[in-house]
Amino acid sequence: MKIIPKIFLLKIFLITYLFACGKKKNVVQQINSAVDRNTRAQKSPKPLLDRFIPKGYSILDTASGNLNLDKHNDMIVILKKNNEAQTADIIDNPEARPLLILLGQKNGELKLAAKSNSTVYCYDCGGMMGDPYQGIVIKDGYFSIEHYAGSAWRWSRIITYKFSTSENYWFLHRDIGESFHVSEPDKVERQEKTKKDFGNVKFEDFKILEISD
Repeated sequence: MKIIPKIFLLKIFLITYLFACGKKKNVVQQINSAVDRNTRAQKSPKPLLDRFIPKGYSILDTASGNLNLDKHNDMIVILKKNNEAQTADIIDNPEARPLLILLGQKNGELKLAAKSNSTVYCYDCGGMMGDPYQGIVIKDGYFSIEHYAGSAWRWSRIITYKFSTSENYWFLHRDIGESFHVSEPDKVERQEKTKKDFGNVKFEDFKILEISD
């Protein structure tokens, strides 16, 4: 007896439902969107991450890739206070956003390798444009945290770390900042700092903002 894949049955059900409701327009797009959401939910790593999330926190963002140049898939998880939008104050209370480096193990589990409370800007550190956090990029032992914010003066900042095989750890690799006035977007001021400028700085020692651990 031939077994019909669940994903195929889902598509048949959605097609039948949408046409029965007279919603023929963009049916394919609606089906694909629903299937994508279902697939992402099934592949969500959250069960693996639950034990790394302290009470009162939730996940702001995650990214996966090769962080320590081995054969296992690793993850970066950025956390946020559940009520940070109400409690964060850049002067009196810049709520920390912990960044966790989680290394993949042979058994498929994740292990906490490093943590920093001060490599991701706070919720209201972006001025008029609000939350400056933009995303994480991981590639072959490197990872970057990207920010963009401002008002009339716009600014961006990308902090990049690199894995050292000799030290078996991550060090600050590059700190790039750019700014421009909205009236002159082509006149970008750029500042780039590398190891020649700041020396050997371990991941947890870099402070993008002074927030106590």
